[in-house]
Amino acid sequence: MGVIKVHGAAMSTAAQRVFTCLYEKELNFEFVPVDMASGEHKKEAYLSLNPFGQVPALEHGGQKIFESRAITQYIAMEYPEKGTRLASADKPSSSFLIWKEVEAHQFDPVASKLTWEIVLKPMFGMTIDPAMVEEYKAKLAKVLDVYEARLTKSKYLASDSFTLVDMHHLPTINLLMRTQVKQLFNARPRVSAWVADITARPAWTKVIAMQK
Repeated sequence: MGVIKVHGAAMSTAAQRVFTCLYEKELNFEFVPVDMASGEHKKEAYLSLNPFGQVPALEHGGQKIFESRAITQYIAMEYPEKGTRLASADKPSSSFLIWKEVEAHQFDPVASKLTWEIVLKPMFGMTIDPAMVEEYKAKLAKVLDVYEARLTKSKYLASDSFTLVDMHHLPTINLLMRTQVKQLFNARPRVSAWVADITARPAWTKVIAMQK
């Protein structure tokens, strides 16, 4: 099928989803760094890979794929027998489909907003909006209450096996667990155990090492 090339930035949470997936699947790949500081992702060469000028983008077997969750789904389906089985090779379960959407539409928008306010704004010398932080902490708490209830029924969110659903949470959880927001995760025993489990995976450890 040819070489797998990932164009992106090691610090990008979206790119980290793809790197984690490739490591979970035990696949070799070529990382092509994109210099976002110089605006490389907005230039014609990169826009031919991702017309929205965002990272990551993947090249494989003549295909050009963008959007991190689409890329991870592609990898999981293209290599079902390699490494960790992150998705069903056949018809996905309703649980998998539901919780994959929950991560993308319930968890990530809230978690990403908090990441922007309390992680990224200070890095850029910008002022944190305390009211916004409190608003989104309350929203995240509600999502995590649902997760706590769900995790009474299975070890992971979609099933008793680690899947793309859990994996997609890793980059943002990693950032939030370094902040005051970690209290929201730690206050819920099943959520706390789930976070400890998924963040200890060897594939994620390799992604963390890429950032150093």
